[in-house]
Amino acid sequence: MTDSAQPTFSRLSTARVTTDRPSRYGKQLAGHMGRKISTAWDEDTASGSLTFDREGTVTGVVALSCHDGVLQLDLSADDEHLERLEHVVGIHLARFGAKEALAVSWSRQDGTPGTTQGPLSPEDIERMRAEREARKASS
Repeated sequence: MTDSAQPTFSRLSTARVTTDRPSRYGKQLAGHMGRKISTAWDEDTASGSLTFDREGTVTGVVALSCHDGVLQLDLSADDEHLERLEHVVGIHLARFGAKEALAVSWSRQDGTPGTTQGPLSPEDIERMRAEREARKASS
């Protein structure tokens, strides 16, 4: 998708996740989510993007950028999709970083708090795995 075709969204939400390995988690997030949506990751700039286009229409875009000890996630979406996309991105990242007790807390451009995912306990991880298996078995 070219920049000129990129939709304009009404809402912005940002999460700054503190970690010793921001680039590793950014790359992992882009790689994992690339199975279902369009993603990009650039090793040289330690930055990338997640484009939520699974249904054809782009419902949101996350810009990923790494800074000293921080993975920054800038989510652009409309009201209708903002909370859901915060959750989807955040829960994946919290799951990847469960051993490091990563927490993803979103803050919206208008100053209101967004959603928070993590840190996840081993019990949370096991419950999520069992729920995922149950969904697979029923489909």
